Amino acid sequence: METVVLSEKFQIVIPKKTREGLGLKAGQRLVLIEKGNSVELVRIGDVKSAIGIARGVSQKGLRDESERFG
Repeated sequence: METVVLSEKFQIVIPKKTREGLGLKAGQRLVLIEKGNSVELVRIGDVKSAIGIARGVSQKGLRDESERFG
C-alpha cells in the first residue's frame, strides 16, 4: 500500500506505479467521493466512449407510471 502526503496547498501526488497501473494521464478529471473517514477518487470517462452503451436495450416489460404510482 502506497502512502501520500497532503501538501500545504492541500494537494497530493498519485504515485507513479498507481498512475501507470490505472492508465491515468495528466489533466484527466477525477471525482472525489467522501465515504465516512475515507476518500475515493473515481476517473470521469470520456463522453465519446459512452456512445452505444445502451444499444439493444428494450423498454418491453417495463412498468408504466400508472402501475408505479396508481
